[in-house]
Parts: sequence; structure tokens; C-alpha cells
Amino acid sequence: MSFYDTLNSNMRKLIQFSLCAAALVALTATHGSAQQPAAAQAKGKAATPPMSFFITSVGIGKGANLGGLAGADQHCQMLAQAAGAGDRTWHAYLSTQARNGQAAVNARDRIGTGPWYSATGQMIAQDLASLHGDTAELARVGNMVAKRYAVSEKNTPINGLGDTPNTHDIMTGSTTDGRAYTDNADHTCSNWTSEAADGVAQLGHFDRNGGGISWNSAHPSRGCSQPNLVATGGAGLFYCFAISPR
Repeated sequence: MSFYDTLNSNMRKLIQFSLCAAALVALTATHGSAQQPAAAQAKGKAATPPMSFFITSVGIGKGANLGGLAGADQHCQMLAQAAGAGDRTWHAYLSTQARNGQAAVNARDRIGTGPWYSATGQMIAQDLASLHGDTAELARVGNMVAKRYAVSEKNTPINGLGDTPNTHDIMTGSTTDGRAYTDNADHTCSNWTSEAADGVAQLGHFDRNGGGISWNSAHPSRGCSQPNLVATGGAGLFYCFAISPR
């Protein structure tokens, strides 16, 4: 084989090698770009915060007789478990008053330190101060307890003013700053053990509508029984907060 034949053969081999290398680079780039959206989606999904706040989709059914704080907490835990969020400890946002030698309990002291997110992925509040508007600035900004975001553990809306039936009354037994009442009147239906026709439970309006814009302390109920809670504009519902992280 002459020198020129050898040269031409080597050139052809070099060209073939270059073409193969270019094809491999293009294939790798295509594969990588195809993987990027999936990876981004997976990252976005992982970044979605778990639910740590909800309004009970159903009440216990005995009016304001929740079996005390323990019974209310158990109801929160049961609903959270059914919704796939039972791996955290849940507490009801309820205050109790000093009665029969028992010290008062503030709702705000029962729910951890935040932040809390609804089933929609919306942050409800960063911390206790933001949730309750402890400063003038925080009160001006407000929290995100509102009809659009304050949903049930099933990520279903709760009926508000204008819906049928209206169930925007949420039992709290609390003042606007999330604490127990200190007067001699009953604001908690005997610390959540009464379903009598009379008695009072302090209620909030989760939708901020209808004669009171406070999410946790809008007005008292007409009584402690289920029918009287319904007549007031509720269904015996209450707020649940996760006090421990996932």
C-alpha cells in the first residue's frame, strides 16, 4: 500500500471516529434534558410542605360535648390518620377555663410553634405571633385562615356564609389572642363536656364573614347542643394543628 493509500485510510477512520463521538455526545445531551423535567418535578413535589392544619370535616356529633380536650385531640388524630397524616401528633385548638381546681388551658399553648400549612399547601401562619397578630404589624398583615385556604383534612372546602348550610362557626372557647377567658362566665360549654340546650361556647368565623371577622373569637353560641350549634351557624367543627413535625 502506498503512502497516500495509507493516509487516506487513516483519514477515513478518523472521520468515522469523530462522527461516532458526536453522535454519542448528542445522545447523552438528549437523555439528560429529558431527565431534567422529571427531576425538577420530583424536587418540587418533595418540597411541598405536609399538612399541619385543618378544620374538622365533621364534628363529634354531640354538640360541644367533645369528651374534653382529650376527646377533641383524639378526633383530630383520627381524621388526620384517615387522611394519611397520622404520623404527627395533632391537637385541637381549644381553650378551657379554670374550674373545680383545674387550671385554665390556652388554645395557643397546645398547638406547637409553627409554621402550619393547610392541605392546599398554603402557609396558614409562620408562628404563634403571626397566627394571633401579637403586634400591630402582625395584626395588620393577618394570617391565612380564610375560606380559600382553611379547608378540611380531606382538602375539601368548609361551608361559609352564603353556602347552604352555613357552617362557618368554629368552636374555640378562646379570646382573640388564643387564651382562655378569665371571668366567671362559661365560654367552653363546661370545658367541652356539655351538650345541654343552654350554655355557651365561644366561636370563631373561619371565613371572616357575618357579624364578626375574627377567625377564633367572633361570638358565643346559642347553646351547647348540636341543634343549637347548627342554629347559630355551625356544625360542631373545630381547628386541628399538628404540634410535631413530620
